[in-house]
Amino acid sequence: MRQVCSCTLIDRFGGCILKTITNEVRDAVERSVLCWLATNDESGQPNVSPKEVFAVADDQHIVVANIASPGSAKNIRVNQKICLSFIDVFVQKGFKVMGTAVEVKPSESGYARWAAPLLEQAGERYPIQGVFVINVLSVRSILAPSYRLYPCETTEESQIQSALRAYGVTRHKRA
Repeated sequence: MRQVCSCTLIDRFGGCILKTITNEVRDAVERSVLCWLATNDESGQPNVSPKEVFAVADDQHIVVANIASPGSAKNIRVNQKICLSFIDVFVQKGFKVMGTAVEVKPSESGYARWAAPLLEQAGERYPIQGVFVINVLSVRSILAPSYRLYPCETTEESQIQSALRAYGVTRHKRA
């Protein structure tokens, strides 16, 4: 069941801290083309790795395909705490998900359930070695500093226009 946004806690900037995946978070995940998975090794050394195949599994879990992620897999085996972030580079808004992760391999119970949305997304294009199943503990919004520093003049449209200029791209309408 998809939920509407309701804050569990408020952070020091007045931002919402959620304990579950809401419609707003789900929509942001679905619009994202990459997410970033942060893990730590046994000595605490952080590692951030881009992930291309990921999906919301339910209101409490996000699944990420382990396509070529031996470092992430090793780190998750020794330290299950992770951070997953995704952002719309044009609007300059997104979310940071804090949680715990386990890797479920194709030979393990539950793999078919967790892998289903990823296989639908990736098809035969990518060899999925396993699925990182992320149990969501908290979700916080990510905002470009402009939204907080210049709230009266910063809009999503102004951020989009700024990003289009900065990246040297134009907006195309879908047919």
